[in-house]
Amino acid sequence: MLQNESNRRVYIAVVGWYNAVVSDAHHLSYPEDTLALVLLSTPSMFERSFLPFLQSQSCEAVRDPIDECITHTVSSAVSLCFPNQSVHASYDYEMLPSRRPKFLAQTAAHVSGAAYYYQKSDVHSPAWGDKKMFGVCIHPRLGGWFAIRALLVFKDVQVGEDLQQKGPPDCVCSQEDRIELLERFNLRWQDWSYRDMVPTEESYSAQQREYFLTPPGQRGALLRQWGYLTDTDKTNIFPKMYPADSF
Repeated sequence: MLQNESNRRVYIAVVGWYNAVVSDAHHLSYPEDTLALVLLSTPSMFERSFLPFLQSQSCEAVRDPIDECITHTVSSAVSLCFPNQSVHASYDYEMLPSRRPKFLAQTAAHVSGAAYYYQKSDVHSPAWGDKKMFGVCIHPRLGGWFAIRALLVFKDVQVGEDLQQKGPPDCVCSQEDRIELLERFNLRWQDWSYRDMVPTEESYSAQQREYFLTPPGQRGALLRQWGYLTDTDKTNIFPKMYPADSF
């Protein structure tokens, strides 16, 4: 299930690594040495998984089709690869009754070593003062052209002390570049320029860009135009509750 570094989408984490850097309200309720996996999607997911998923008519059109595709793909893979394991999956779009996310996706990516989570605290004496500046993960080979999709917790698997945490690659090293990254993400996120802060091996296709640049409420109509949904299908595609969709 784990790929080589050139196309890696799965990263090992431990519950204790995550709990050590989040508030008590966001703690995962498992023993600290419990194994977890952080799952990413790369740009090729759109053509290799999402469009075939729609063509297979597996989409029930009851929520965001991307979310439905990810849930279907992950749950199928878990059932196939870990039939005898008790695995709890949390997805990036899921919320608790308190309206908190089930897990902090960017924090999970950082502690697993998948992508560096750049935040206001990574800038010395920022000029923004008390202004709220959201953080953003940057991948060393994909820049911002990826998404953190899910966290799998293996309830009955405890890791030993031999498993050492590795920090994510710091690919936006200078203070000037970090300032530029956070300003692009917070002030100009619609132009997607923050995604190209580092050289990238892969980015979105023209069709994928058209889909994600379409307002969420109009994506169902676009899929119908492309022939992936029928006129009788109803999709519930809602805007994400943060500066930019984590697509």
